[in-house]
Amino acid sequence: MAEYRIDDLAQAAGTTVRNVRVYQDRELLPPPRREGRAAIYSDAHLVRLRMIINMLERGYAFAQIREMLSAWESGRSLADVLGLEEVMGESWAEEAPRAVTTTDLRTMFGKQFTPSNMRRAQDLGLLERRGAKFVAPSPQLLDAGRELVSLGVPLNEVLDLAEQLQSDVDHVAGLLVEVVRKHVLGPAEWTPSRDEVPHYADVLQRLRTLVMSALSAAAARSAQRVIPEVLGDKLIELLEKKPGEAS
Repeated sequence: MAEYRIDDLAQAAGTTVRNVRVYQDRELLPPPRREGRAAIYSDAHLVRLRMIINMLERGYAFAQIREMLSAWESGRSLADVLGLEEVMGESWAEEAPRAVTTTDLRTMFGKQFTPSNMRRAQDLGLLERRGAKFVAPSPQLLDAGRELVSLGVPLNEVLDLAEQLQSDVDHVAGLLVEVVRKHVLGPAEWTPSRDEVPHYADVLQRLRTLVMSALSAAAARSAQRVIPEVLGDKLIELLEKKPGEAS
């Protein structure tokens, strides 16, 4: 499970350190673990923070959020609550983030390693700034981008593709999750009892595998169908050209 200092937690949730402290003062966010003078937050805190932000965006006031969170925690120990939230917050990625330097990125992308492209990569979450270095949360996506650029695709179009791909995948994953929410988790206003928490933690773990497997299988089927079609069209185009005709 990941650990965060307060500035890292705020960055991961897309908010500010000041807001995190406000949510703690309003008793919406559980206190961090202390290691000496350092405050250490977990994935469970990140999930709770995102829940708070989502509820604020929906128009709920602090008092309403605190009341709903209190109802959620009612009859449960903090360990029960954070246990389920930790399952929700665990990384679904089957890869470890990779640290990369500006030198690495220049080697990968050459002259296309520009301030504007790097800012956009950070806005899309493909790169995260950590002091003088960057971190790629998904090295596989970074490597895919490098391969596309090496094939001749402009980096700005690769970033366009990454943004569209993330939006499309979010939509499909949302459909899968909504089906489970509707038929397994029950109404939005319902919360599990203490005895039910382990069961629903298991549901979330199984949902993780289900979503990953379904998306992977669907992507493989699409690639198997679409790539030959595209290459076939290009081959037909080349065969139809007259001898000596410029390609």
